[in-house]
Amino acid sequence: MCPEETPLVVEIGPGRGALTEHLLPRVKRLVLVELDGELAGQLRERYAGDERVTVVEGDVLKINLGQWGPAVIAGNLPYYITSPILDQTLRLGPLCLRAVFLMQKEVALRLMAAPGSRDYGYLSVRTQALATAKRVLAIRPGAFDPPPKVDSMVVGLTPHAPPVSDVADFLRFVGWCFEHKRKTLRNNLSAHLGGLTESNLPEGRLRAEQLSVQELADLWKRLRGGGSGE
Repeated sequence: MCPEETPLVVEIGPGRGALTEHLLPRVKRLVLVELDGELAGQLRERYAGDERVTVVEGDVLKINLGQWGPAVIAGNLPYYITSPILDQTLRLGPLCLRAVFLMQKEVALRLMAAPGSRDYGYLSVRTQALATAKRVLAIRPGAFDPPPKVDSMVVGLTPHAPPVSDVADFLRFVGWCFEHKRKTLRNNLSAHLGGLTESNLPEGRLRAEQLSVQELADLWKRLRGGGSGE
C-alpha cells in the first residue's frame, strides 16, 4: 500500500515511531502529525538530521491534511476518533491518493460491509460513496504491547469520484434512511420529506440496509429531482 519512492506520506499519530521507521525507506517526504507534545519533541530530536521528515505537533482533527499536497495518509487510529478522521481524510478528494489505517476490526468490517449484511449501515455508505475499502491485514491483540482487548485490522482506502453531485446533501439523506435501523425507508423518510408516494418511492417497504450505495444515490437523485430532497 506504500510502494517505494512514494512522494509524500502523512502519518497520523506516529507515537514513538514504530511505523515511521518502516515508512522512511519508502518515501521522499514524511509528515508526522503528533498530538502529544513530549512524543513530538522526541520525534523532532530523532529525525533532526533528516530533511525528509517534518514533525507537526497538534490535533489531527484541527489540521488540514491536504496542505502539503497530494499524499498517502497512514496511521493507527484511536477508536474514539476513527470516524471523524475517516471523514476528514475522504473529504480531501484528490489530495488523498490513498489511505492505509489500522483500526478496530469491528469498525473495519463496517467500512467494507456489503448491502444486506449485519455490519452494513451509514458508515459503510459514507465510506463507500467516496472510496473503495479493502482489507489489508488482520492483527491479533498479541501483536501489541500491551495487548488490547479487541482485534484490529489494517484497511486500505482508495478514493474515487462520488456517485452524486452534492455529497453533503446525499449523506444527510442517507442519515435519514438509516435513522431507525429496523424501520422501512418510507417510515424513516416520511419524517423528513413530504409527498412520498408508491411511484416515487417504490422501495418504501425495504430497509435502508437492503440498498447498495448506487441504489441509495439513485433514490436521492429521483427524490431530489422531484423537489422532495431539496
